[in-house]
Amino acid sequence: MSDLPEGLHEFLALAGWGAAAVDAIPGDASFRRYFRISDGPRKAMLMHAPPPEEDPRPFLHVAHWLSDHGMRAPAILAEDAAQGWVLIEDFGDDRMRDWLDANPHGETGAYQNAIDALVQLRNKPSGPFPLYDMAVYAREAGLLTEWYCPAMQLDVDCGAYDAAWEAALAPMLERQRPGVTVLRDYHAENIMLLNPDPLGRGEQGLIDFQDALVGHPAYDLVSLLQDARRDVSEALERQLLDYYLGQVDAGPDFLADYARLGAQRNAKIVGIFARLWKRDGKPRYLSMIPRVWAAMERDLRHPALAPVAAWFDANIPRRLRDEFGGNIL
Repeated sequence: MSDLPEGLHEFLALAGWGAAAVDAIPGDASFRRYFRISDGPRKAMLMHAPPPEEDPRPFLHVAHWLSDHGMRAPAILAEDAAQGWVLIEDFGDDRMRDWLDANPHGETGAYQNAIDALVQLRNKPSGPFPLYDMAVYAREAGLLTEWYCPAMQLDVDCGAYDAAWEAALAPMLERQRPGVTVLRDYHAENIMLLNPDPLGRGEQGLIDFQDALVGHPAYDLVSLLQDARRDVSEALERQLLDYYLGQVDAGPDFLADYARLGAQRNAKIVGIFARLWKRDGKPRYLSMIPRVWAAMERDLRHPALAPVAAWFDANIPRRLRDEFGGNIL
């Protein structure tokens, strides 16, 4: 293959995979690239996270911690962080999203298994990762006014937007201490369905966790159940919330915090998708905005989001919100 990154074969040779075949895998919204490596019966995945755009060290840090604590992150087979190379265990092709497309009858069970993994993670001590604090929440929510609003030619009050989010999120901050490890992008396209292994680590293979922080246990749950890339019915979301709440001592404010984090995450995603279009030339993400916007509107109906809902009422035309679901197209 002529388009292989420079240094690939040298890294594989040093890792003991010099004779392996290399097949590229379609990438995601980042600069990372992935390759399937085959050497007879041996299989592996090669990630190239080239500096300066990417840095594989956070991925390696989180992967080692997850594996050390009984979660099913891919095993690290070889690494050269300075050059952006990481050779990892091959989890195969059964992404939860693809499996559900072919097996819609298994939707409830697959989501329950994914929730079981979150319960398992919640029951462990939080990892040695930065805190998901107000500054991070505000910066993420601000992506909506930074990218989406200009794309829609909306003149909005950014100061009032920031203040509304601070008012809505501040009551939650004490409840996310000491906190849990938050993977931050836990959804059906980032969960691999595996066979249980001899260590008893379960069937949920975790990927794309390099941005992990220590935060609120509701964050990954809302990421899963308000998926930007796949429809999850409101009825199933409610059923799965009850399934989760039946396994943990969540406290009386959990559903309010779930709505807070759902609205915050969905506002962030709308901004990210607009940025992928305007800055990175990737318009395919725009078609997902109506789904994200609809979930955000549901979250904004919760009384805990009253300050943010009032800002939306004053700054985003109702016609745009109702008729087009925030769609840029």
